[in-house]
Order: sequence, then structure tokens, then C-alpha cells
Amino acid sequence: MRVRRLTERRPWTFLVAAGILKPLLITSSSRTWIDGEKIPPTGGCIVAVNHISHVDPLTMAHFVFDHGRIPRYLAKSGLFENKALAGFLTSAGQIPVERLSRNAIGAYDAAVAAVRDGDCVVIYPEGTLTRDPELWPMKGKSGAARIALATGCPVIPVGQWGAHEILPPYAKVPDLFPRKHLIMKAGDPVPLEDLLESPPSTEIIAAATDRIMVAITALVAELRGTAPPTDRFDARQAGIEQIGNPNKKKDTSR
Repeated sequence: MRVRRLTERRPWTFLVAAGILKPLLITSSSRTWIDGEKIPPTGGCIVAVNHISHVDPLTMAHFVFDHGRIPRYLAKSGLFENKALAGFLTSAGQIPVERLSRNAIGAYDAAVAAVRDGDCVVIYPEGTLTRDPELWPMKGKSGAARIALATGCPVIPVGQWGAHEILPPYAKVPDLFPRKHLIMKAGDPVPLEDLLESPPSTEIIAAATDRIMVAITALVAELRGTAPPTDRFDARQAGIEQIGNPNKKKDTSR
């Protein structure tokens, strides 16, 4: 496992978070990092990764940090409702997004600006924890593709596996013992150059999104050592809530 020294300026908030969380991650898990040097050492880029646990932002930050970059995230707006946490996240450069809302355009603009400023923006293209019963990457949202097409930045796909053993989807209590093994692998930039030659129509954005999800899924399949489903899971077609805990029963008494 090769690591790369960080050369970016470290926000004080990141130093505080890293000082608290990195020792916890080290003691509760072992790690295999593969090809993380494919993340560009400088310049704006998108790192697109599959989403299997609420601890993913922490484990992914560890992976990105170990390869010389400070990650910025599109974080769900609910995290910013607490003023203290909102101040901390804002100081750390994290970007609030109101999912399934017209206001999400503000997050898109902020992410585009961050990439153009030379930042490394981490995006979960699925938009939420995967609803696939076997935790395979499901159908992706268009955000990562739209940002890439607007900026021309490289999109680095990352497949990950193991974080769900620390905290299964929608579980509230982590399982820290025995230590879990995390494995992440970065791939080559997703080939989008030909799509940049055309205006970003619905078809072009859909094609870019599909290429990103294909690349991520191939990496996850390699890590898991098994073939993914032929058809990517689509929560909308399955009639499952697109955000929030899909297993939580709705209150129908009102």
C-alpha cells in the first residue's frame, strides 16, 4: 500500500477531525488501499465511489488523505441544521445539498466552483446508500456527470468494500470488534472526452452517468470476486423511497 504526502493546506477543522477519527479508524479496522495514486496529486477532480455505509465519508476521507488530497463532499443538508456542526462542516469546505429538491442546483454550482478552484470533490453518484439487496452499486444520479461535463475534470472511480461490516446500512450502533477489513481501489479516469464535444443534453448526461457507474461497479466486482447483477438496481422502479431508511415503516395513521 503506497501513500502520498499531503501538500495541500490543511483546514483547522480537518486537522481536528483527523486527529480524532483517524486513530479510531486505525484501531477498529485494517486497510488495503489499491491504486490510490491514480487520484491526481493536484488540480480539480471528482472521486466517484459506491455507497454502502454511513461511515463511508470517514473511510473515504482516510483513503483520499492517504493519497495526498483533502476531500470535499456534497453533504446532505440535514447535517447543517445544527449550527455548531454547520459551522464546522462549512469551515471544512463541505457543500450542503438538498436531495430531490430544486435547491440542489446551489450544491451543483458550489461543486463546479470547487473543482475549478482545484479541489478534490468526493461524490457518491447513487445519491444515498445503495438499496440493492446485495449492496451492489445501484442506478446513479446525474450530479457527478454534470459536474464533470461542465468542468472537463477527470472522474476517478473508486470501488470499496468492508465499511458495511463496521456499520451496516441504517444501523445505529457500529460493530468495532473484531477489527474489520476495508478495501478500496481507484481506477483509471472514466473516459468522457468524446462526450465533452457535444452540448450536455439529457442523453449525453445519461451516457456519462452510466460510464461512471459501470467503472465503479467493475471495481466493486473485482474486490468482491464475483459478478454484479446484469441490471443495476433502480429504487424508483422498485417503488422504494429514494432517500432515508427504506425499511422504516411510514406512519399511515395521520
